[in-house]
Amino acid sequence: MPTPLRLPVPSLLLALLFCLSVLLVPASVQAQSLSTIGGGDGPVTVEAENGIEWLRDARQYIARGNARATQGEVTVLADRLIASYREAADGSTEIFQLEADGNVRIASPTETAYGDRAVYHLDSQRMRLTGQDLRLVSAEDTVTARERIDYFQQEKMAVAVGDAVARRGDRTIRADTLTARFAEGKDGKQQLTRVDADGNVVITTPNEIARSRQAVYTVARETAVLTGDVKITQGRNQLNGQRAEVNLRTGVSRLLAGQGGDGRVKGIFVPQEGSSLPGRRTQ
Repeated sequence: MPTPLRLPVPSLLLALLFCLSVLLVPASVQAQSLSTIGGGDGPVTVEAENGIEWLRDARQYIARGNARATQGEVTVLADRLIASYREAADGSTEIFQLEADGNVRIASPTETAYGDRAVYHLDSQRMRLTGQDLRLVSAEDTVTARERIDYFQQEKMAVAVGDAVARRGDRTIRADTLTARFAEGKDGKQQLTRVDADGNVVITTPNEIARSRQAVYTVARETAVLTGDVKITQGRNQLNGQRAEVNLRTGVSRLLAGQGGDGRVKGIFVPQEGSSLPGRRTQ
């Protein structure tokens, strides 16, 4: 039976970023306090070595110097934490944007994110993480990106952009963009349902390297579909086509013809030294 092509699934994209979004849910607050910025369970504790400022004209709270915001088991650390607020119709104030700037680390019991800057827009419920050493790390997976990682809470989607790489053990998925999509499970928790890889896709396992323009991994079916200039290399052998389907449950791979252009499937097989193809003698 063919060796299963097991994709590293970057499920930590949701597990970590959703925890951050819960920490930063919109909430109306009194101007004198930072204790109820979060909308999750329990209060938010904010600490900083250089104090917490309230800038009335700028309408900001700023925690400076090894700043830390904690709610439950989720912690956001940075050189500065900035909460921007506006006046609501009833005269109270409401936070509309939160920023973590400099040496950003977002930690939960199972995942940690690293970057130089994180910005969460409460109105659109979108978060962007950027930095030179941009990565998400869990016990099994590591996701890195050169440009940014975006999380769209309403759309239940996380996107890693710029030479994005998901690693699990000795298997990797690399692409210009990796998109993780989620849905609410029967237990009410968010679950990964699909991962899209787009642009210069390279999937690497100990036994083969698969390249394509796009790839889609569907979690429920445990099936990966590669499309566009597909090349699967196993040692010195190579299979070329326009579409490949890999069933991760059964370990069966199929290389299929495309719908347009050159629909032929091509295989290049290089015999080992000392062996011969049928009908050929070796000296």
